[in-house]
Amino acid sequence: MIESLTIITLCVLYLVFFRPGKTPPLNNPLVIDRPGKYHMTLAPHLNLAQPFVEAVAKQLIDGTERSGDSDTLYFDAVDKHVTSHGHDNYLLAITQRAGILYFQAAAPVADTSHLQTIREYAQSVLDRFPATAEADATNNRNITSAVQQVAGAKQIDVMQIS
Repeated sequence: MIESLTIITLCVLYLVFFRPGKTPPLNNPLVIDRPGKYHMTLAPHLNLAQPFVEAVAKQLIDGTERSGDSDTLYFDAVDKHVTSHGHDNYLLAITQRAGILYFQAAAPVADTSHLQTIREYAQSVLDRFPATAEADATNNRNITSAVQQVAGAKQIDVMQIS
């Protein structure tokens, strides 16, 4: 009886501490929706960009009163965590519509400009979320500032593209 209980306890402890975590399949886009806060769509193989994007979202949510719309802002990010999975960089689009943030990340495509690649990917996602008002320059500045601050803290090289 004691032997059986010991074996069961050891098996449970092993499963709790040593089982692999569940990660999203790399061949599918990662979509995260936090109602009323943000919507994130990461292209296949870019699930490792999630911590950076969520840190930017947290910075924007905590730092400012969000209302209105922004332009879609485009960034080229060089992140050592993502680089280790076959990408030298990834492209990031951030938009605010009706106070909700929308993030899209895509890998660069050979023989296509970075801006064209991310603009097309972002537009395909944002078609479901129409703009509600004119873009506010203050929202644009807040987004750019949050991206730069989080990138500096996480040692990620980010350059705005236009």
